[in-house]
Amino acid sequence: QVQVVESGGGLVQPGGSLRLSCAFSGSTFGPYTMGWYRQAPGKQRELVASITGRGMTNYAESLQGRFTISRDSAKNTAYLQMNNLKPEDTAVYYCKADNELFRGIVYWGQGTQVTVSS
Repeated sequence: QVQVVESGGGLVQPGGSLRLSCAFSGSTFGPYTMGWYRQAPGKQRELVASITGRGMTNYAESLQGRFTISRDSAKNTAYLQMNNLKPEDTAVYYCKADNELFRGIVYWGQGTQVTVSS
């Protein structure tokens, strides 16, 4: 059974940094595109960044330059490094695993809260 588990959220001051982790288990990691999404109160869930099994990345245009997505195949883990955080980055951050070979096979994590406040 595939599991996707996020960690690393918390409270950080404006201008600070956080690194989120997404641990993947229960299947082969390689064929999955890993994505980070976020949902702020009262807003729709939005894509933050994604990375394919081959390492191709895609970012929300407004976040590129502050956020960096990566993956470690040895650890079956995807990461989101977030720098220069702003109050508007406050949201629940979700990890999604999307099978590249079989469309429609998607797994979501439970989310991790990121709060940017002084």
